[in-house]
Amino acid sequence: MPAEQLARARHLHQSASKVNRMLKLVRGEDVNKALNILHFSPTKASEFIEKTLRSAIANIMNTTDAKEVDIDHLFIKQAYVDAGPTLKRWRARAMGRANRILKRTCHLTVVVAEK
Repeated sequence: MPAEQLARARHLHQSASKVNRMLKLVRGEDVNKALNILHFSPTKASEFIEKTLRSAIANIMNTTDAKEVDIDHLFIKQAYVDAGPTLKRWRARAMGRANRILKRTCHLTVVVAEK
């Protein structure tokens, strides 16, 4: 039975659509190739995804079956992002009015498995 572990990052201060744009690049890739792509990508979302991916790798290496797992045989089985709670803020506008600013957050889940 192939080993499988997940890692979650919650309440990330970035919209789910921006994180999903980077997530599409690494979904289904080998772990080493995905880390390489994320490390050299200039986006803020790539930092979140790389940190979560490294956590998932550490989770799979620290299980009871860790001696049988080889890092070179790991790949990203699932990677998805969900919308988190939205922070509502107000900005002053002309003639005493106010506009609402939505500061969106997201929850990131990465599942790593053995081939």
